[in-house]
Amino acid sequence: MERRIDLAEISDGKLYGAEDMVKADCGDCEGCFACCQGMGDSILLDPYDICRLSEGLGKSFEELMKEAVGLKMADGLILPYLKMTGEKEACSFLNSEGRCSIHTFRPGFCRLFPLGRLYENGSFRYFLQIHECRKENRTKVRVRKWLDTPDFAAYEQFISDWHYMTKKLGERIRSLGAEGQEKSKKICLYVLNRFYMEPYGETKGFYEEFYRRLEQAKKDLELKNTMYVQERIKQG
Repeated sequence: MERRIDLAEISDGKLYGAEDMVKADCGDCEGCFACCQGMGDSILLDPYDICRLSEGLGKSFEELMKEAVGLKMADGLILPYLKMTGEKEACSFLNSEGRCSIHTFRPGFCRLFPLGRLYENGSFRYFLQIHECRKENRTKVRVRKWLDTPDFAAYEQFISDWHYMTKKLGERIRSLGAEGQEKSKKICLYVLNRFYMEPYGETKGFYEEFYRRLEQAKKDLELKNTMYVQERIKQG
């Protein structure tokens, strides 16, 4: 989800790459789960998140929707998000000790925190949010290690391509206005069905399948100049 922010107010003023060291390590969040509650509907899930959750829990997208996933309008599209539950609006995957029960296949938003991404020039860089995490005296960790995701080059390329594709579609939907509601609805349902509801199978084959669908979507939705480089995935 895109936000208009002043980096000088929320970050340490630096931008980071995958190999840079950043003060993000929270010591395994010992005794703290503040960032796992009160998040409302802000934790958007991308197709890789859904693939990981489906494989890790052995549940389809429809089954996830019955328990822990909701839908919302975001940047012009209908996208899934991680639900908060109970009086404290906590993540439904927290156990009784306040620990994440899906840690090995947790969503990318959770892996990223307290980092954020700044998208520009067809790519992105990371920044450290200095007011978000309650843990003090955080230690330095390499960005790549902090996100703890296999095939990291492929993952970063996917994140970039997904962002710019959805941004392009969101801009198109907003340009249609009220008179284009029916067409906007078709675009939203296409993205939801094609990139979320249709199962991907095992995560190890996710990227190949995602780019196959992206290529088809470019034709079906008449997307031109969508930023993605499939060859870099093969070489990653």
